[in-house]
Amino acid sequence: MLDIKKQIHNKVHHDIDQQQRDYFLRQQIKIIQDELGEVTPEKDLEIIIAKASIKEWPDKAKNHFNKEIAKLKRINSSSPEYSVLLNYCELMVDLPWNETSKDNFDLKRAKKILDEDHFGLEKVKDRILEFLAVLKLKNEIKGNNDGKMRGPILCLYGPPGVGKTSLGKSIAKSLDREYIRMSLGGVRDEAEIRGHRKTYIGAMPGKIISNIQKAGTSNPVFVLDEIDKIGSDFRG
Repeated sequence: MLDIKKQIHNKVHHDIDQQQRDYFLRQQIKIIQDELGEVTPEKDLEIIIAKASIKEWPDKAKNHFNKEIAKLKRINSSSPEYSVLLNYCELMVDLPWNETSKDNFDLKRAKKILDEDHFGLEKVKDRILEFLAVLKLKNEIKGNNDGKMRGPILCLYGPPGVGKTSLGKSIAKSLDREYIRMSLGGVRDEAEIRGHRKTYIGAMPGKIISNIQKAGTSNPVFVLDEIDKIGSDFRG
């Protein structure tokens, strides 16, 4: 029994010495980084929490963010999982949750912009104007999902160079919305679009989320370009 007690005592002493040594070294690193003016992980965390405190976002997102921050505070900053979780929290704060651009439904202006940007393509332009007119009517009707159209999608097809992508740009211009073009040609891994799982080291958000973050609004005109190229190999 005395031998066992002695062993435990020695192990405890060894662990305490190791922890003190680690703490002492970390404090030294922290002071050196402060002297050099480098941003430490603790400062990064403080910046993210400060941003979150002034952000207006849904309660669900806020609660989830607080949970992730609490988890982050428990993890050692030298752990590889720390940087993944820090990037995730930073992305949550940067996403435009309730930030939207106000739509401009002036159909005469939209027609003028479409005519200025594209010669011909009368059927296509008429179809786009019909679509915008329905969108305008839907927004004016109350009591129907707040009058808003959910996830409207236009599919433009044709040979290269006929103006499919630039029509998307014109629609964004006429509605006064942000414009995002995401090319799917050459994408071989669905995780590029969807995002990687947080369990992987160096996990990154998908292209869709990254582009919405860049746009700064949650209602941009989003063009998924070259969608026919995505299933061109044996993998589908």
